[in-house]
Amino acid sequence: MELVVAKKDLLRIATRMQGVAERKSTMPVLSNVLFAADGTSSLRLAATDLYLGLSGKIPAEIGKPGSMALPAKELVDRIKMMPDGPISLSTQESGQTVLKAAGSARRYTLRGMPGKDFPPLPQPAEGAPSLAIEVDVLQELIAKTHFSISTDETRAHLNSALFEWEGDMVRMVTTDGHRLSKMEVKVEGRQASATMLIPLKAIQELRKLCDEVASESQKGDRPQITIVQSGSSAFFQAGSMTFSVKLVDAQFPPYSQVIPQSFAKTVRAPRAAFTDALRAVSIAANERTGGVKLSLQSGTMRISSESPESGEGFDELPVDYAGETISIGFNAKYFLDVLAALTHDEVMLNLSGELDPAVLRPGDAGEKGAVHRDFLAVIMPMRI
Repeated sequence: MELVVAKKDLLRIATRMQGVAERKSTMPVLSNVLFAADGTSSLRLAATDLYLGLSGKIPAEIGKPGSMALPAKELVDRIKMMPDGPISLSTQESGQTVLKAAGSARRYTLRGMPGKDFPPLPQPAEGAPSLAIEVDVLQELIAKTHFSISTDETRAHLNSALFEWEGDMVRMVTTDGHRLSKMEVKVEGRQASATMLIPLKAIQELRKLCDEVASESQKGDRPQITIVQSGSSAFFQAGSMTFSVKLVDAQFPPYSQVIPQSFAKTVRAPRAAFTDALRAVSIAANERTGGVKLSLQSGTMRISSESPESGEGFDELPVDYAGETISIGFNAKYFLDVLAALTHDEVMLNLSGELDPAVLRPGDAGEKGAVHRDFLAVIMPMRI
């Protein structure tokens, strides 16, 4: 195989492939990126860990077709060190591949594996139903919910995000058992039905794919991503990239039962000031629990923390609240994650008793003009 490709194109796609390639697999080929040159004007790259798969094409001048699997990390490290401009890549029958920069003496050799040893990526069944959604909508669904996915891989039903499309409503829900995030967006003029449980690693890669597509789009454009659910896999296609994921076969918790339907108390607080005070006070919180106490009285929210090792922290801010005095303990990080995902000037906090969950929403929730986007976070209290 012999070809010439632009460094910026090769680095961009190889870096994406590295995120999917399996670093510590018992199958050495899975830590590699497949290079396949079949035609004369494009190079296809692919990576998989047998659960996720990513493939894409970039422009290239193909001198001699062929295929080769090259180690992902070593490949990216070497491309980064190449000067800008064209890079030539040639493989020998021994499996050795030479990377050389045009107009420079710099070159590297890499020991690869035959392309035929690389496992084929799954393909959707012919005629499988497909959905199309704007990339910015999927970006928002992920951005508002990814932080409450459990990182415990032994709990597959929590180590994933629930994606639902009901009629003209698209929804993503995540929970780690201590908190829950739900974001839904109304997509006008489209009706569909789909339910899938997408694992955390796939959500992370999907987020990168959306960011890349959005960054490459022209100003004013709203690029779309096509979603195909076929058997136990889902496929996400945008531009020349196709991302496949083996969906989680588990039962997601009945999230609607977790969301409180009524509240005794409502607080409106300035988001930036609330974030600043929480971050400041949490520095003095117990390192193991991260617990802070929110104390509310008319017009004021007091935030306090204490740790046997580091002492105490305290701050207060003016809020819109006229109810009874109440104090509730929470993990500060859970609030900070939600506040960081929001862009609204004001947030609304719904509370009931000291042992009841809190619900955090944007300050304009339910107001006119906000009907097409609805976000809420449920945060369980803790004893302090």
